[in-house]
Amino acid sequence: MTVDAYPIVRGLARPLIWGLFRPRVEGADHLPATGPVILAGNHPSTLDQFFPPVLTRRRVTYLAKSEYFTRPGLLGRGMRLLLESIGMVPLDRGGATAAEAALRRGREVLAGGGVLGIYPEGTRSPDGRLHRGKTGVARLALTTGAPVVPIAVIGSRALMPPGARLPRPGRVVVRIGEPLDFSDHPGPADDGAALRDVTDQVMAELQRLSGAEYVDRYAAEVKAAGRGRAA
Repeated sequence: MTVDAYPIVRGLARPLIWGLFRPRVEGADHLPATGPVILAGNHPSTLDQFFPPVLTRRRVTYLAKSEYFTRPGLLGRGMRLLLESIGMVPLDRGGATAAEAALRRGREVLAGGGVLGIYPEGTRSPDGRLHRGKTGVARLALTTGAPVVPIAVIGSRALMPPGARLPRPGRVVVRIGEPLDFSDHPGPADDGAALRDVTDQVMAELQRLSGAEYVDRYAAEVKAAGRGRAA
């Protein structure tokens, strides 16, 4: 039987998060107290996923990249068991079929009235800017009717930039926006224009909350271009 370690991990992480990062939370009342919610965030640092579960009232289930679940050795097995025990869902980013399986699991979380955390950019920002969103967040919103609550973490990249093994102490701001309701959106969930419209509305709100520069390119493309130049 899988142990529900979420309350334990949250309890242990809470004083650590508050002590190291002195977070200021704005708009906490915007997160509905009950019912399904899609929590859509920016992703400037690997630290980002630790703040919503600790700083909000609700349990948050994240779609996590599958590489976290497949690392070799004893440490890798321990990581997998920990992630599974706190309800994180592996997301295989290798193709549309694999991604659909993860989104299907996300819909199950929402059908159970839970909070599903997702990063519309699809990966961590390579340069600190906010990039074009992928349409998974729109598919979830239009097929489930769940509201999308945008959440912006500000300052995390300076404390743990790409390549850093450990964060340094400092202050972060967690800014939660008002719920975006797409239940009356006229476009069907399989219409590309409707998916893009919903996704762009979510990204516009994340840009407003975070104050980050917006780039109309996918973060993965920017990463690939950077690797190509380095090579």
